[in-house]
Amino acid sequence: MSLGVSSDGLPLRLGVRDGNTSDSTETPGAIEECLALGVEGVRGIVADSKASCKRTLGVCLEQGVGLITLVPRTCAVRQELEAWGQQHSGLPLLLEKPGRTRQEPPRRWHGHRGVRRVPVEYADGRLAVAEIRFLVVHSSQLAHQAAGTYAAAQAKEAERVTEHVRHVEARWFACAADAEAAIAEYEGCGQGRRGRQPHPWRYHVLHSRVEAVSVPQKRPQRGRPPKTERPPGEVRYGLRVSSEAVVPAEDAHGWTVLATTLRPEECTDTEMLQAYQEQHIPLDPGFRWIKHPAAISPVWLEKPERIAALAMLTVVGLLVYAVIPRQVRLYLRDHARHIPGNKGPTATPTAAVVFALFTPVTLVHCAVDNAPLLEVHGLQDYHRLVCEAVGIDHAWYQGAAAGQNSLMLTTPP
Repeated sequence: MSLGVSSDGLPLRLGVRDGNTSDSTETPGAIEECLALGVEGVRGIVADSKASCKRTLGVCLEQGVGLITLVPRTCAVRQELEAWGQQHSGLPLLLEKPGRTRQEPPRRWHGHRGVRRVPVEYADGRLAVAEIRFLVVHSSQLAHQAAGTYAAAQAKEAERVTEHVRHVEARWFACAADAEAAIAEYEGCGQGRRGRQPHPWRYHVLHSRVEAVSVPQKRPQRGRPPKTERPPGEVRYGLRVSSEAVVPAEDAHGWTVLATTLRPEECTDTEMLQAYQEQHIPLDPGFRWIKHPAAISPVWLEKPERIAALAMLTVVGLLVYAVIPRQVRLYLRDHARHIPGNKGPTATPTAAVVFALFTPVTLVHCAVDNAPLLEVHGLQDYHRLVCEAVGIDHAWYQGAAAGQNSLMLTTPP
């Protein structure tokens, strides 16, 4: 399911695709479909690294739509800009936010813009070279997280390195030439993922050397050997491997490079960074349940129209799931109110929190002398706030105080 959403997470476009299609191929096509809708008021598109390709950049430049995307680590332009940023200390401060806890220091983002000429591809397949604005950013919080991730990954790789060294040193060779050939054979051995060729170790450097070892042999004859007889032996060759952990530089972590087709007067560096950070889209968590095998395996549809219908129903459900917290948050912000959350009062509840609030509310139907009576339990003021926020008439609850009976003349919806 290919989905285009607004900045506050509301679905704008739905597409059903083959799951075997590459994201690098699908993303430009999805953006072209989004632009073809002609949604009014769209200032630009914010996407992750899959949108950083020649086709996407060319289409956005041709259509005059701003694109803000993360540049992949494998791109040469990102490696160049990160190396430039590490060489130039004291980058200007772009954004500062307080820590999430009182003990956490403030989070700061420093960065600088740069313009590079990169290849782009337009909608008609024409290739060209265009100037694209890049923003290289260093984040203190991201550097701290990346350092911890690097240490954990290095410790995990150390276990595989130890097993690899034990396997290599247990192998013997008849001559030094075979041992030298084995060094070249083991060069670049590492963990190969998903059928790919093994790549060199990422967090360690291995040094191999050939070592000759004399191994004694059993005498062909029994009895005590003469004193002048040299004990028979055989020279074998083995490899001795020493590993060295790669220690990165202090400022090697925490770098991010963003690319945009917007001009500086249209979007400043700070606005560009904030636009990428504010991708608080509640639809991705809504898709988690459908990715579980137990949720999607029982569904068996063959006709494309039925598959499209199921996708449409799913997105409509996600639309409702996204509208509810959006409306509640806007109402609470405008009225400076809070409702109970998972960890105390909150002004930014999720849809799950809103639904959980109404779990204790119970409506009991009964009849006394053929007169219908409705008794409501668990009703609080914050329930009425939610009803007002989402536009539901809470007259159903009026006159039904918690724990008291009330005669309702209207039938509840």
